[in-house]
Amino acid sequence: MHIYANPKRFLSLAKWLLPLLFWGGLVLSAGALAWGMFLVPPDHLMGESVRILFIHVPAAWLGMGGWTGIAIASAMLLIWKHPLASIAARAIALPGMTFTAICLATGSIWGRPTWGTWWVWDGRLTSMLVLLFLYAGYIALAQAAAREGGSTKIAAIFGLVGAINIPIINRSVVWWNSLHQPPSITAGNSAIDPTFLWPLLAAVLGFSLLFGAIVLMRMRALIAEQQVEARLRRRALADEVPEAGAPAMANS
Repeated sequence: MHIYANPKRFLSLAKWLLPLLFWGGLVLSAGALAWGMFLVPPDHLMGESVRILFIHVPAAWLGMGGWTGIAIASAMLLIWKHPLASIAARAIALPGMTFTAICLATGSIWGRPTWGTWWVWDGRLTSMLVLLFLYAGYIALAQAAAREGGSTKIAAIFGLVGAINIPIINRSVVWWNSLHQPPSITAGNSAIDPTFLWPLLAAVLGFSLLFGAIVLMRMRALIAEQQVEARLRRRALADEVPEAGAPAMANS
C-alpha cells in the first residue's frame, strides 16, 4: 500500500486509470439504466415503480461502501501513517454523502406507492439517515482540520467509530421487524428475478466505476491544492528572509 505513498507516483497511476473508470462507468451506467427503464417489464406487484430499483440499490451500496472506504483509509492513517490516506478519505466523503442522500430520496419516492407513506422510522431507514449525518460530521471535521492545519487523527477516529453503523444498516431488516423487504441478494443466492437482476448488477458496477473516478478526481484536486499551498508558504518564507536582513545591511 506504500507503493503509491509518493504523490507523483499516485498521480501517474491516476492519469491513465481515471479515464478508464469514468468512461467505462458512464457507458455501463447509461446502458444499465436504459435497460432497466425501457426494456425491463413492470413488476407484477410494484408495477412501474420497480424501476427505481436501478438507482436506489446502487446508491445504497455506494453510500455504505463509501463509509467503508473512509474507515479503511482512516485505519491506514492511524496504523501505518500513510500520507495519502487522509486525502483519500476526504475525497470519498462528499460523493458518499451524495449517494446516501440519493438512496434516501429514491427510497422515500419508492415507499409512497409501495408502503402508502413517504417515511417510516424503521431500522433500515433510520440507520441510513444516521449515515447521512455521519458523513456531514466527517466532512465538517476534515475541512476544519485542513483549514486550520490541525491533526487529521480526530477525523480518522470518527471515521472508524462511524463504521459501526455499516453492519447495523446491513442487518437491520433481519434484526428488527420492518416494512422494508428482507435482503434480496445473499451469499450465493438471489431472490430477484434474472430479468431485474442482470441490469441491476450492471447498474451497481457502472455506478461503482463512476464513484471510483470521482474519488480519483477529488484526490487529484486535493493534492494540487496542497501543492499550491506549500509553494505559497515557501514563497512567503523566501520573501521574509530579505526583509529580515535589510536593516542589518543598511546599518553596515
